[in-house]
Amino acid sequence: MFELKTIGLFLITAVVEIVGCYLPYLWLKEEKSVWLLIPAALSLTLFVWLLSLHPTAAGRVYAAYGGVYVFVAILWLWGVDGINPTSWDIVGGSVVLTGMAIIMFAPENV
Repeated sequence: MFELKTIGLFLITAVVEIVGCYLPYLWLKEEKSVWLLIPAALSLTLFVWLLSLHPTAAGRVYAAYGGVYVFVAILWLWGVDGINPTSWDIVGGSVVLTGMAIIMFAPENV
């Protein structure tokens, strides 16, 4: 159960972070409303709080989370930007998810 909760929390955290970065991008690059900065700030605040919910050392959480972030960013590329991931995107996403699993789920006393 720990593994599923960890992965679920990482996935939610990644989406919240990407939204928090994407909204200012829309304002800066797509000339959307400056009011997008308010939900962006709230989203990034939620992102920080979500990262604090993990019961392990912050450095380990940040390292493992990075892998999930890359994977979710590739999903964002496909789902939001409308660009199909390349086979290299998929291989790279698989590699970083494997790294996340090694960091987070390796036995403690090896």
